[in-house]
Amino acid sequence: MSNTPLTRRGTALAAALLSASLLLTACGGGDGADAGDKAAETHGVKAVNGTVQVPVAPRRIVTIGNTGLPFIDLGGKPVGVTEASASDLALLPKEQKTAYEAAEVIGDDGGEVDLEKLAGLKPDLILVQFHTNDWDKVGKQLEAIAPTVYWGLDTEWKTFAEAIAEAGNVTDSLSRQKAQFQEKVAKIKKVHGETLKGTSFVDVSRGTWSDPGTFYIADIGCSEIARDDLGLDLPEAAEGKDPLAYESLPFERIGTLSAYDVITYPVGADGRPTEPFVPVTETNTWKALPAVSSGRALGVFCPGNNSYGPVNRYLDSLDSALATLPGRR
Repeated sequence: MSNTPLTRRGTALAAALLSASLLLTACGGGDGADAGDKAAETHGVKAVNGTVQVPVAPRRIVTIGNTGLPFIDLGGKPVGVTEASASDLALLPKEQKTAYEAAEVIGDDGGEVDLEKLAGLKPDLILVQFHTNDWDKVGKQLEAIAPTVYWGLDTEWKTFAEAIAEAGNVTDSLSRQKAQFQEKVAKIKKVHGETLKGTSFVDVSRGTWSDPGTFYIADIGCSEIARDDLGLDLPEAAEGKDPLAYESLPFERIGTLSAYDVITYPVGADGRPTEPFVPVTETNTWKALPAVSSGRALGVFCPGNNSYGPVNRYLDSLDSALATLPGRR
């Protein structure tokens, strides 16, 4: 599964290109200050930009693009980050938000990076995930500042977590999170297995980017975890086609959801429908759905789907929601 953000926010990287002399000066200062680090032990990490030699125990890590919150989720404390959205930050546990706020912001959430500020942080490792076009623009400049590990947006989330943990020297945290993930998956299958057999599900949502009067069927993100790891019978796009989630459906299509036994929809940590989804729940068509009137519309909290921490929180929410199904066997 790709961890490409569903919002498909513009990832164009309008890099703050420095003159060659300025960039070399900044990098040269870093080389002198970090002379002792050159003797540090390194190991190779495989990425889109090849096998990169990185410090075994990096101390000054900068995260760019989608690498920031997954690294922090693994217990990492970056010295520099690109800006995360307010909605993403609001979902972070307190200690993770503190780690993010302690880092220097070197670019906005649209992907812009201030290379001069980045070089001034004297990083010994840079972790990057953004669109390949953006890498083509600034990849060489990032690599001139410090060892840089780059992943594309199509990297499957479990592979992504493994790679970040290896590069950032946080594999112990990864091992704990993976064990928790496996335990939660096994528990849901054991406790709710009979309930799930022969039950059709559909996951529906709305985002802040959705046009008024529209919703979508979610077949990527957390619903993909429910389908692929837990075996829930959820709709998905045909092979080679765009995800169903990319198609905006008018409210007039809400009635088609009556074809499914159980509906899941997004709620916040407080259990209430997310603000963008509220308009759906207020329609008479939604209220008249058999799943809604019979208590088989389940609100599920999904704080993220690109690292184990938020996925584990999603599994806890889904587990609790499934337990409320009427007639659960």
